[in-house]
Amino acid sequence: MLYLLSCLSLAATVAAGVVPGPSGRAVPSQEDHGYSTLKQRGVFSPISTSSPFGLAGGQIACDAAPVSSFFAGLKPPFPTNSWWAPFAAPPGTGAAAGPFPYQSSLDGSGVNFGLSTNRQFDGTSIKQPVQIDWHASFTEHSGTFANHKATGFDTQAVTVQYFQNGATMDSYLVPGSPFVTFKYTAATPLLNTVNGISSFNGQTLAVGSSASATGTTFTVVDTKGTTYLIYALSSITLTAKADSSNSGSIRAGGQFNGVLRLVMLANPGHKALLDQYYKTYPTSVGIDYSFTDVDGTLIFNWATQGDGSPLLMLTWPHHRQALQSPNYPPTSSLAYLTTKGWMYPAIGNQWRMKYATPNISWNPPRQLDSSCASSVNNGLAYEVGQLDPSKAPVPGDFYFWGGTLAAQARLALIADSLGRPDLVTKVVTYLKTSFEYWFHSSSTVLPAYETAWGGVINKAGANNTWVDFGNGYYNDHHFHYGYFLTIAAVIGKFDANWLNQHRDYINLFARDIINPSTQDPYFPVTRCRDFFAGHSWASGIANGAGSRDQESSGEAINGYYGALLWASVALSQDFVNYAKLLLASEQQAAAAYWHMDPNENQNDRDIAYPEPAVRQLVSMGNVMDYQSGAWLFWGSQKVEIAAIQILPVTPVNEVLYDSTWVQNVWSYTMPELVDPTIGDEWKSVIIAAYANKDPQTAAEWSSKLTTWGTTDFCIPSTLDMY
Repeated sequence: MLYLLSCLSLAATVAAGVVPGPSGRAVPSQEDHGYSTLKQRGVFSPISTSSPFGLAGGQIACDAAPVSSFFAGLKPPFPTNSWWAPFAAPPGTGAAAGPFPYQSSLDGSGVNFGLSTNRQFDGTSIKQPVQIDWHASFTEHSGTFANHKATGFDTQAVTVQYFQNGATMDSYLVPGSPFVTFKYTAATPLLNTVNGISSFNGQTLAVGSSASATGTTFTVVDTKGTTYLIYALSSITLTAKADSSNSGSIRAGGQFNGVLRLVMLANPGHKALLDQYYKTYPTSVGIDYSFTDVDGTLIFNWATQGDGSPLLMLTWPHHRQALQSPNYPPTSSLAYLTTKGWMYPAIGNQWRMKYATPNISWNPPRQLDSSCASSVNNGLAYEVGQLDPSKAPVPGDFYFWGGTLAAQARLALIADSLGRPDLVTKVVTYLKTSFEYWFHSSSTVLPAYETAWGGVINKAGANNTWVDFGNGYYNDHHFHYGYFLTIAAVIGKFDANWLNQHRDYINLFARDIINPSTQDPYFPVTRCRDFFAGHSWASGIANGAGSRDQESSGEAINGYYGALLWASVALSQDFVNYAKLLLASEQQAAAAYWHMDPNENQNDRDIAYPEPAVRQLVSMGNVMDYQSGAWLFWGSQKVEIAAIQILPVTPVNEVLYDSTWVQNVWSYTMPELVDPTIGDEWKSVIIAAYANKDPQTAAEWSSKLTTWGTTDFCIPSTLDMY
């Protein structure tokens, strides 16, 4: 393969290991799956609704089944990688860094929430640790943990109801809302603060004292100086009491049928906008799509209640980069600094975000330069010659098998683009021989349908988070199945009989990660994608769902690239469009939150990390929901941190390897690139990406490589033709 790297046409596809991370109001449908009905103009139906029980591994239940009471009355499939997964994964009390800009958790009697103002940078990570300011409940609730449940959810929001006899509190937890919203029915609202109360509606409170007020707008300041506004959509009497220096309570004068909304007042100047728009609140969000030949538009339609005035929401940088015809109040009118940068306001019940969709699928858009033809053909023939079908690998896991075979599958596409059908046949035969093991129950490693949450997992991992990086607990599914779909797509491209024979089976892997429809009774909607965050989360339900995180933005992108290739041979244009939109938006998020430019203006409205010292890190290694850092769970070298955002190098990622970022990466990693004590495995990935900036220099450096890694860990194969 070094022959391929030694010319201007660089080649690279690499698989790398990732250790698991700490790791409307939706109205239930007739099937009681919990999802609201999503409007989908671009995708009209599920990929399939057929039973997944024919998988070679049969059926099995993960031993971290959802908290039994949380989905009471609802049936799987359930989201596993959503921001609110800690509410559902046992024990159900974990902290969720959401609904942004807030953090929250559930306990026996209500919802804990707060907005972190403690922004820290330790030289490696920017973080805002979870901060709890308030606990929302009602006096009638007994505190029994089982007396709460999700009454519905969608791709972004969840509604959690606390109940006791006839009294209820519905919590509308919708990302992007500056308010946390609670609807009470025959219940007496009770709000407790962990920081005490120093004043209420302008009245100073000493410890043990109280103050009452009646109306629709209230101001409360805690003992740390944090101010919250409380809005009521109908008049209510509230009494605040300073119980001690670190606890306080606000209690209604009696049972209330109405809505309370709380919002942190970060700046006194923000109150005017909040006063203007508090009377309309979101309960859920539906998703719609539209497509042209060159772009896709992702549409958020918020369902609202209230007085019918326009909805006030908050945007992140990636939203503002894509929003069409937005109605933005001044940024000075409302702002919260989060780990993804400043959230600024937008007015309107619908957002339309447009993304340029890739026009590259199987191969690069350029022909091979004639000066490289001989060396590339020789290198290709050599690589294909190493693939002996009699020695095709027996899968020992999902991840490494997928990465290795997907790299080898690229050889067939390279051969096809060079007019070498003889080599194509050899590669496809090798791939089919290895893929065959996934169809037989006698195989050592088996895919099974997991019944507690609803999805395809490595059967051996149903009770062990260390199997396949937590695949059985829904970690990394888009990483794993993106590789599976790539391999299957390449086989199917050249062997229609194989495709027709195995299409339904392989569709199960596609349904697990890109199911677009609530009408699929076996799989959640686009499992790993957080549509509001703009990217995917790799972490599933291990460790109580822990913090959401994603290390390898490159492999997340590859997940949807694999889906695009599979859709191109096995599904309809609808699913091609959907995969393209997921792919383009994942690329945009990677550029926004994993790639950094030290020269970027810190006052840029849409900058993710305004601190210059943070941007000097050039590449985030791990983006989490409460922190982002230039570190990995499994390595600390700069070349590793950057390479895991690059690999696998595929034709579709030209837009991702933009000149500015790869030049910054080149400079940032240079001390390690010239360090002889550091192996070439990761250096080679940096060099491959740098070819998008300077192919001549990259070719020169690649000619000096001594290794590209072992066949078990990383194999180069994708030709990017310069």
